[in-house]
Amino acid sequence: MRFDNLYLAGVASWLPERMDTEQAVKEGLMDAAVREVSGIEAVPVAGTVPAPDMAVTAAREAIRRSGHGPEDFAALYHSNSHFQGPDGWSPQHYVLRKALDRPISAVEVRQGCLGMLTSLELAAHRLACDRSRPAVLLTGADNFGTPLADRWKDAGLFLLADGAAAAVVSARGGFARLLASASLSDPQMEELNRGGEVLFPPPMTVGRPLDLEGRRQYWREQWAAGTVPPMGDLGRLVGDVASRALAEAGLTMEEIDRVVHMGFSRIPLWDTFLAPLDIDEERGIWDFARRTGHVGTADFVAGLEHLCATEQLVEGDHVMLIGAAPGAEVCCVIAQIVHPMP
Repeated sequence: MRFDNLYLAGVASWLPERMDTEQAVKEGLMDAAVREVSGIEAVPVAGTVPAPDMAVTAAREAIRRSGHGPEDFAALYHSNSHFQGPDGWSPQHYVLRKALDRPISAVEVRQGCLGMLTSLELAAHRLACDRSRPAVLLTGADNFGTPLADRWKDAGLFLLADGAAAAVVSARGGFARLLASASLSDPQMEELNRGGEVLFPPPMTVGRPLDLEGRRQYWREQWAAGTVPPMGDLGRLVGDVASRALAEAGLTMEEIDRVVHMGFSRIPLWDTFLAPLDIDEERGIWDFARRTGHVGTADFVAGLEHLCATEQLVEGDHVMLIGAAPGAEVCCVIAQIVHPMP
């Protein structure tokens, strides 16, 4: 999908105080060998700060930086991958009330770690149809410090980190011009993420905690017993989606100055993103990600903000934002920096 006069007008993230993984090992929270292999040095830990409140903080700053007033906004898309508050409650309208206080549509986007990139595509569609109000607010936040999650052990691909991010998509102008995006899924891989889990009753309703690594282990055991698991190549999907987005943007990979990827641990990062894109750690954001881990839905905006704030992206540079979610689905967005971030 090629974008027409669409921009990021303001972005912001909120990351709490980081906990060193070395300290986590000393406290018996994670294994020393896992820490060594992961390459992750620290992750933000929010304590008891509710995820929607983090989103509000990031949203207010992104709005301030964007130059847009509340009356400019047509919608809010809030994404998350962990529990936000009371069951049956609407966190997106809480964020809307605290950040904009306008009677506009607020939607929760449940697309796992891809939530904010998928929300950006939804915002583009909305603004393409109606530009009477030229802005859409995107927010994302997670706090994994609940009894149903263990940030240090639940996922072999990454360490779960707390934080929030927000972005203003604008048809009026901004610091980054959105050029194109592409999304593809491989639904054959759905079962890989489900493992041996039952669908009803949902595990969390009976107090069963999140265990992504346990689901991966389930398929290892099935394979050892002679049952071939559903096959899929997430790295190939990443490469295909990137190629499609680049073609829409009229660019080659050589013209992409930096890639903002998910905060995976070092080996999965290489296998899933760096090798398929044929880039090294320096062209990605490993120096940032190794100090943040995987911040739920906020990885992309937090990484982009970091590159702009530290002047690692400057006027004229092209940046690729790319990530994956269970399903499996991959989304890629390409933008060009047109002036310094507010």
